[in-house]
Amino acid sequence: MVVNVEVRFLGIFQRLSGKKRFQVKLVEPVTVRKVIMKLTENFSSEFKQALLDSELEDPRQNSLILVGGKEISALQGLETEVKDCEEVVLVPMVHGG
Repeated sequence: MVVNVEVRFLGIFQRLSGKKRFQVKLVEPVTVRKVIMKLTENFSSEFKQALLDSELEDPRQNSLILVGGKEISALQGLETEVKDCEEVVLVPMVHGG
């Protein structure tokens, strides 16, 4: 079955994607990891660099990811299942030094 996932971008992710929202269609089972990989295929390399940690290929270093209003670290991380019509929100994390 095809799952429709609504992704909402905030901050730099919105600027780099040129969108506030983007719909992803994937075949079940759908996880946060699959949604992230689909996004990196659909948008620029700048978007991918802003989202994914270059060494780990992991978005959790650069973003707070919410599924159904809950942060994925409180769920199953990148393996959190995303259901049909569920919203995934990408919130950029600012790092200073």
